Amino acid sequence: MSELNILYFASLREALGCSGERLALPDGVRTVGALREHLAARGEGWAALGAGRNVRAALDQRMVGPDAPLAGGEEVAFFPPVTGG
Repeated sequence: MSELNILYFASLREALGCSGERLALPDGVRTVGALREHLAARGEGWAALGAGRNVRAALDQRMVGPDAPLAGGEEVAFFPPVTGG
């Protein structure tokens, strides 16, 4: 079974109450965008990952869009946009 290592940063970590998890690649989830939808469907704080929320994603430490493919074994990180000054 292929697993993903998922990391949550900054305000997402606070909203979800965890900094990460290992998750078996769900059936039918083949892209980063589909993974985000799958996680958001958990409800409550997970809505922070939902559609319309400004969330960025990295796959194996490289910025990616929602169409980036998943095969299992990857590290996926979700985080809000970072601002600084």
